[in-house]
Amino acid sequence: MGSKYDVVVIGGGPAGYVAAIRAAQNGLRVACIDAWKNPDGKPALGGTCLNAGCIPSKALLESSELFHRAGHEFASHGIQVGKPVLDLAVMQSRKAAIVRQFSGGIRELFKANGVTSLAGHGYLLPANKIRYTPDGGEPELLEAEHVVLAAGSVPVELPFARFDGERIVDSRGALEFSAVPARLGVIGGGVIGLELGSVWQRLGAQTTVIEALDRFLFMADGQIARDAQRQFKKQGLDIRLGARVTETRSTAAGVAVSYEDERGRHSLEVDRLIVAVGRRPATEGLLDPLAGVQLAERGFVAVDAECRTTAANVWAVGDLVRGPMLAHKGSEEGVMVADLIAGRYGHVNYAAIPSVIYTAPEIAWVGQTEEQLKEASQSYKVGTFNFAASGRARAMEQAAGLVKVLADAATDRLLGVHIIGPMAGELIGEAVVAMEFEASAEDLQRTIHAHPTLSEAIHEAALSADRRALHAINH
Repeated sequence: MGSKYDVVVIGGGPAGYVAAIRAAQNGLRVACIDAWKNPDGKPALGGTCLNAGCIPSKALLESSELFHRAGHEFASHGIQVGKPVLDLAVMQSRKAAIVRQFSGGIRELFKANGVTSLAGHGYLLPANKIRYTPDGGEPELLEAEHVVLAAGSVPVELPFARFDGERIVDSRGALEFSAVPARLGVIGGGVIGLELGSVWQRLGAQTTVIEALDRFLFMADGQIARDAQRQFKKQGLDIRLGARVTETRSTAAGVAVSYEDERGRHSLEVDRLIVAVGRRPATEGLLDPLAGVQLAERGFVAVDAECRTTAANVWAVGDLVRGPMLAHKGSEEGVMVADLIAGRYGHVNYAAIPSVIYTAPEIAWVGQTEEQLKEASQSYKVGTFNFAASGRARAMEQAAGLVKVLADAATDRLLGVHIIGPMAGELIGEAVVAMEFEASAEDLQRTIHAHPTLSEAIHEAALSADRRALHAINH
């Protein structure tokens, strides 16, 4: 194995492995160092997203939704199946098989593109040198013309709710339960907390979500968030807002959680507690202080618009840097950096990055919220359409939710699209493409949508922005 490369990527998650592949496609000599190990001690590419995040959580979300629908919705379709019986071991085995398949797929992609995969720890030294410590081996010195930092992020741990891997767990531990807890607590009502809470609530756990903020899903459009809160409450998810956890302690029965809200102090006892209060950049053990890479607030690596750090020829992408902690955002940054290194054009449009919450119903959005437009004193118009009026949604027995379109009042340019409803994560793609091409609401209005489809709701919401909806009463 040679010690000199054109590019060394530290981190094999969605940002890192994509950067490595694109750099190799650009004809560069590339190595990717990744330290991830699964519980069996074996290294695995794909980072948190593939091994303990995006992919396994979606596998369990899909399985748990089917379980819930079999028990609560099939009868309305005229399908009598009796009470469904859960085999959690099989469900978990299916999830693990999907993860193994995709992690192995990255290894094959590395081989096909000529990327050298190095299992172990990478540490950036001055002058673009990297100390690589193989698993169970002695440190080696690598040199690179360019270094791409893509070490990802780790869960935030609360001082009063330390992870023990059994009763108090992070998002990774919450995906590995071998039995459905009768009582489940979730600290944090964000994307991760809601998705994991939804999985176990559908499978039978009495689930309580404790969120410190007074507003539910503060990052989403307010109208969409309010609708989501109503629907989750209807499903049986107990969401307590403005609740600040002050203490947790182990008991004979589980975990006692103390929290405060505007009504005073309260306690809650659960069998398992998931702490999902956010993630922080994984910069610990990554950077020599003399390497010249400066950190910004909250420990993020400081970068410019093209992900250059303050050290020459050192780049940083994904969860290490500013912007939403989303796999697809990190991947696009990896592509941009790899192309810029090769002297090609590279760009990420940060104004058109979609966000998705894979609950049921799904929640997805791109662009600005109505609250952001008001705060910026932006003149805008709003169009909405409820899935209750969608023939396809009705046929699917999933007619809850709506589409909301925001457009500039003067120019008609799309400013944001927000969806809560069936397959929102797929539907948002049309809005992302439209915003990438700086489309107007009229462009969506004049685009023919197949009937009957869920995407017609986007068409009707765009028409509604000009009070021209055809299948809803215009207000």
